[in-house]
Amino acid sequence: MPLQIVRNDITHMHVDAIVNAANEHLRHGGGVCGAIFAAAGPRELQRACDEIGHCDTGSAVATPAFALHARHIIHTVGPVWYGGGAGEEQALRSCYRSSLALAHELGDESIAFPLISSGIYGYPKDQAIDVAIGEIRAFLAQHEMDVYLILFDTAAMRATAGRFSHITEYINDLYVREHPYSRRARWESADGGYASNLPYYESLPIDEASADAAETAFGDFGGFGDTMSMPSAPAAAPQAAPDSARRMASSASAKGSRKRAHDKREDQPGLLKRLLQKLDAPFSTTLMRMIDDRGLKDSDVYKRANLSRQHFSKIRSNPGYKPKKQTVLALAVALELSADETRLLLERAGFALTHADQRDIIVEYYIEHGNYDIYEINLALYAFDQPLLG
Repeated sequence: MPLQIVRNDITHMHVDAIVNAANEHLRHGGGVCGAIFAAAGPRELQRACDEIGHCDTGSAVATPAFALHARHIIHTVGPVWYGGGAGEEQALRSCYRSSLALAHELGDESIAFPLISSGIYGYPKDQAIDVAIGEIRAFLAQHEMDVYLILFDTAAMRATAGRFSHITEYINDLYVREHPYSRRARWESADGGYASNLPYYESLPIDEASADAAETAFGDFGGFGDTMSMPSAPAAAPQAAPDSARRMASSASAKGSRKRAHDKREDQPGLLKRLLQKLDAPFSTTLMRMIDDRGLKDSDVYKRANLSRQHFSKIRSNPGYKPKKQTVLALAVALELSADETRLLLERAGFALTHADQRDIIVEYYIEHGNYDIYEINLALYAFDQPLLG
């Protein structure tokens, strides 16, 4: 996928270009800069930086990557945060634009960014993420490149998680609606009432009499309760048949079973043929019909889906293509499908949209709210530690 949000040490990335959050004098520093210098080889890298000498805030320069798993290190100087009124956002956007343009000029096909200026320079992490994704999105709309945004520290993780409380509420509400009487969702409170005791939940008052009545009538609701309706007592056993009669009945039953199995095997090719004739259109055919119905170009679709052009070409050229579920969901987002249309496309690929999968619930939330921004969805999935789409 062209943009991936990754929690990793940037010095461990195997890419063409690694971006260093540098200072204007290109000197060995702390944080990400210090880690990159240490991993690349501090003496060699400092010597190369000294030959360049200086880099303005918002600009980018390149050196060899030396001992890193990369071709180049692109050094860019981010702004110091002074409260947002000193041109910080424009300078930070320029960092990403300059770095991406330089990588493209150098022929690099993949690049890894740290979250520039979000460390000792003090740029708020949630705003820094928005700037990074906005500039990377704009670049990928015009160019082909694999871009990795590395969020290493726990503060960056919290910055993404805090903005998606509405999704947590959606998950909670969904669980309440689907399992309202679960005994395991309740505990006895200090005042003798019952409240929810499930992950992601706020306390939910539950009427005990209603819960007891529901569990008596319907059992344990798929394993969530602790009360099950007991089967009625078995009827009295019939008198045993004589041995000869039992043997004759057993023999006749066995012959009947063998004949039915034989007839079934003989009919299997015809049955299979009839079933195959009734199969729905395969995934690739269904997808291409949906694209044609919407009058979209291939480039519109794969860019909106966070897919590479090569990946999409494989889907188009191979009618029997078997996609991964995250690819199908990404294409559903790109085509702006409804929830029902998304289920249909998933079925064509052998998948389902299920409330047992947190990723599915998050994607469903965005679809139902008419938000088909693949980057926003992937940031939410990242915050909930779910696989990204694309």
